[in-house]
This record gives sequence, structure tokens and C-alpha cells, in this order.
Amino acid sequence: MSVGVGSVLFVETGERIRELADRMVELRDAYYQGAPLVADAEFDAIEDELRGLIDAHPELAPDPNPLEQVGAPAVLHAPVRHSRPMLSLEKATKPEQVAAFFDRFPGQSVVVMPKLDGLSLALVFENGRLARAVTRGDGTTGDDVTPLVRALVDGVPERIDLPGRVEVRGEAVMLRSTFLAYNSAHPDKPLINPRNAAAGTLRAKDPATVSERRLQFFGFDLDTAADDAAHDLGEGLRAIGVAGAQMRLCPDAAQAQAAITEIEQGRNDLDYDIDGAVLRLADRDAYAAAGTRSNSPRGALAFKFAAEEKTTLLREVIWDVGKTGKIVPVAWLEPVFVGGTTVTKATLANQEVIRARDIKIGDTVLVRRAGDVIPFVAGVLDAAKRTGEELDIVSPTACPSCGQPVTEQGKSRELFCTNVSCPAQTVRRLIHWASRAAADIDAIGGVWIERLAEAGILERPSDFYTLTKERLLEFDRVGEVSAARMIDSIDASRQVGLRRALIGLAIPMASDGTAARLARAGFGSLEEVADAGEERLVAVEDIGPKVAASLVAHLTRLRPELDRLRELGVSLDVREEDLPPVIAAGAPLEGKTVVITGAISDPRSGEKVARPTFQRLCEQAGATAASSVSANTDMLITGAGVGDSKLVKAEKLGVEVVDQGVIWNLLIDAKVI
Repeated sequence: MSVGVGSVLFVETGERIRELADRMVELRDAYYQGAPLVADAEFDAIEDELRGLIDAHPELAPDPNPLEQVGAPAVLHAPVRHSRPMLSLEKATKPEQVAAFFDRFPGQSVVVMPKLDGLSLALVFENGRLARAVTRGDGTTGDDVTPLVRALVDGVPERIDLPGRVEVRGEAVMLRSTFLAYNSAHPDKPLINPRNAAAGTLRAKDPATVSERRLQFFGFDLDTAADDAAHDLGEGLRAIGVAGAQMRLCPDAAQAQAAITEIEQGRNDLDYDIDGAVLRLADRDAYAAAGTRSNSPRGALAFKFAAEEKTTLLREVIWDVGKTGKIVPVAWLEPVFVGGTTVTKATLANQEVIRARDIKIGDTVLVRRAGDVIPFVAGVLDAAKRTGEELDIVSPTACPSCGQPVTEQGKSRELFCTNVSCPAQTVRRLIHWASRAAADIDAIGGVWIERLAEAGILERPSDFYTLTKERLLEFDRVGEVSAARMIDSIDASRQVGLRRALIGLAIPMASDGTAARLARAGFGSLEEVADAGEERLVAVEDIGPKVAASLVAHLTRLRPELDRLRELGVSLDVREEDLPPVIAAGAPLEGKTVVITGAISDPRSGEKVARPTFQRLCEQAGATAASSVSANTDMLITGAGVGDSKLVKAEKLGVEVVDQGVIWNLLIDAKVI
């Protein structure tokens, strides 16, 4: 008896549905135990495939159906049933889905806010006092984590000024700054990412064991029958002292899409991870009246951004020699699309990080890339899946480039090649000199610098300025136009100046900030810095004895190179743009200490403005710029996608919060710009 093709496909579809359903249950369980097995993007792909198959073949839906389950499948602390389900959100990735959402609710405004990547909580207040804090759990029943929340979560008030029963729902996140500080303090047991760290923190049995892992709470929902409660969500949360992730009120789909784009563009300026934007009916009554589907509220929508984390295979590790002789491990990966680009290589930091995270060649690893940050391997997601064929990553005992012995430095046991003539160091120093932050020789890329170095034409920065068009034309694939562009770019770089030349020389321990401080400290030229001596250098703000000693030693060795650069017409004098700002007459910000946060845009052109450029303008208007909010801060200037931790701190300290548009108007009126 023959079996039809349709029957075979039907059976295969049923098997695939069961396979995907079982995998979802396994992954969801691991995720809520704080030990995820895959990145979010992989989980979403499995969920989307399963949903598509069940939509096409509803008769094959498994029982229970994991698509109808929300949150964690198991309760780890005392179980508490939610007053109403804590549901997941319908997903969107296209503008037309946003437009369709508005069409469902004509005349209703929507708040758009960042979709925080942490752990959902419900805070229940009884007659003004915090009664309990409960995790989302499976959406119906969660874990009572009240003692942990009281001990470890900032932004949760003990008392609110509303009577009766009030429920605030929101997200507990680990701030990026907290995450980095914890990992710096605990290099032997680093956290893999802030999201999993938040989940693990609120699953601890004893607050004391995770006391350094503080979280921040942001509200996104308010449920109360109090007559005097605001109908607007944002106003309601602010009235009871709960911070919400910055909310934008949008009356139509076009403005909502613009807000979504603004949030995505500013995501790297935030102090917390987000994976999208949430659209929610602004009126709380309208939101409640919209009702729910089986596992999502009708009055809200989650717009997902491109994933910044993915899992992939670690195929090989090479040890790369940098411009200062530092030898770093680089992971060669199975290509993976993450953070908007295909990644094939990622940093592993140093051998202590490799040891602490127990990373091996052949592991499936979590790769993270955010904005322009170099991709890095955050850790191994599932060491239990190892086959035994994985290989330990072995540190080199000799420099991979020149073969000379290596040395270890610092607590992280970083490796260095101390041979100043090492070929790899030479090339990297040349590439660094030509980089945008230094001489900015943009027409000659790293590949050409390497070819010219191999030919013996480039050995030190001054050699760039001996190149001629005729010499470049001797190389294959160099034509008249490209050779002329290279020479023009080199000529333009002769005005490099003190600050950028010092950056370009790549002196150990001398950062870009060091160069900026020296330029502002009254030194007229790089030669003057070289002749200053350690005592005068230490007198400059934030330059310590070790940095001063490194500057003196290396600039003394490089003095012949400075002389040669001068002879070839390269300016090493301080540039006007690097001097302390000239304060405008009637400076509108005189005496003000300001902190700038968020993405900055010039309102006249709509173009993004680098924060240092905007900071310089504020300084010309009389301000003193600081990096963090403190009791000495007079003003917090906010751009797009501002981090709410600074807003909360500003509110606590009574610091004035001013939108960037107000400052731009001041700068224009004062003729600073």
C-alpha cells in the first residue's frame, strides 16, 4: 500500500512541531534558571517557526502548547498567584505593523518606551505600603521575592501616596555600569550579561550572597482603583515615585515610528540593555478595556530591534600583537549576523578571562556586538553539551610575530612582546598613526600600510611624509587617481598638532584623555611635553607618576622621530581647537556644571552631533562638563534615548533636567554657534 506525498509531509510537519515545542520548553526552563542555552535571537527563530507551523496546521498543535505559556515554567520561591496574568507582548518588526496597531484604536494616543531586557516584577502595595514583590513566573503564578527586592533593587518605594490595593508592574534590570563594575571586581567568576545577571540575582536564596549585584526597577504598568490616580500611565507612575523608562507620547503611527527609531539609535548611550521598543495605550482605562488574547494584551505591542547577541561556534584562536606589544587572543568564529553585521572575529580579552569563563576551541559561545563596540565573546552558554573534542586555549610563550619571549603584566596576566622592532608592532603603530583619532590619513588603509611596511618603505610615522606619487605608482593596483588621493590625505595630516600626534605615537598608559589634558595645560608643543620632566607632568590634573614616567621615557626615545616629523613639515604645536575654550560674552551657562546624556542632534540640520563637540560648545558657553551626576551637578542635559538611571539620580539630588533643544537655543542666542 503506497503512502501519498501529502501524508508524508503531514507526518513530518507533526514531528517538526513536537521537536520545536520540546526545544522551546527546554530553552525556556534554562533561561528562567539564569543559565540560558541560546541567545534570544535563536529562541525567537524557534518560536516563530513553531507559530508558523501551528497557524498552518492548528490540528497538530501540541498539548500543552508552549506558545500559550508565558515566562518561567517552574516556581523557585514561595508561589503567589497574580491578580491578573502577566502576559508577553505581541511582536512587530515592520512599520506597517505599527500602523495596524494604531488602526485598531482610532483616536487613542500611545506611549512608546524602551523594551527593557531584565526580569519582570509585580509590586503590590496595600494602603500605601509595599506588601510583596512577585516575579512573572509562568504568567499566572510567580515567585515571592519581596526580601530580595527590598535588599537589592533600587527604585522600589516602601510607601506610596495611594490608598487601597495598587499594583505596579515593571522590569528589574542590572545597569551596564553595575555589570562592568561587578565583573571587574570578580574576574574569576564573571557574569555573562546584565539580563541573565538580573534573573540570577532574584533567584538567590540569600540577599547577602549577591549584595554587590544591585538592580534598578523601572515601571511600565499601573493598576489601581483610586479615584485620584492619573489616567495617563507616565503621570501615574511619576506621582507615586516610580521611574519609568523614558516615555514618549505619540498621537499617530508616524510619530510612534520616529520615536522607535530614536530609541534604537540611542540604545548604546543607555546604561541598560534594551531589545526593542514597547507601544502601549497611554490611557490606563483604554488599555484595560482593550482586553487580552490568550497570551498577550491587545493594548500593547513590542517592536523588536536587531539582535546584539548570537550564539556561534568558536573555530580557532589566534594571538594578535598590538601597537604597544600587547598580545591578545582573537576568536575566529563560524560567521554569524549580529548587531547589524556579519561577525567572523571577536576579542577574548586575555588569558584570565578565558580561564574564568572556561572557554575552549570548539565551544558554542555567546557573541555580543553593540553599536561600534568590537565584538566580544561573553562566555559559553552550555558547557554540558561538550563532546570531549573541544581544545584548551593555550597561551603563547613567544611572540607570534618576531619569536621573542613574552612577558606577563598585571593581575590579568596580559602578555606583551618587549621587542620594539617586532614587525607586527611596527605595522600596528603605523596603522594607529594614520587612524582618525590621530593623523587621520583616511586614503591609506591598513592593507596598504602593511604592504608598504613589507616593502621597507614605511617603518615609522615620519616615513608617510616622504612618500611620493611616483613611488606609489610602482605598486600594482595603484592608479593616478588613488595615488593622488593618498598624497593629498598625507599632506592634510601634516596639521596633526600636539594632541592628536601624542595619540598617534601610542605611548603606553597615555590615553586620549591624557593627550587632551596636556593640550589644555599650557604646553605649546609636543617637544615641550617631551622636555617637561615628570614633576611638571604630574602637576597636570589626572596625570599620575606612572603615566608621567611612561611619557618621559618614550618621548625621550622618540625625540629623533619628533625632529624628523618637524623637518618634514608636520605640525606638533597645540591646535586652537584643543585649547581651553574661549568663553562667549554673556555666557549663558557660566558657572554651571553640566552632565550630557543621550544622543545629541543639531536642530538646524537634524544631523547627529558627537558628544565631545556638543560638550565643547557648552564649555564655550561657560559650562564645566562632568561625566556623572553628583551633588555638584547643576544641570543634566538630555538628548534622545537618555538613560533613566541619570534621570533618577538627578531627581533624587534635585538637579535640573534640561532638554538639549533648550541648550541649542541658548547657544544660538549667545552666538556660540
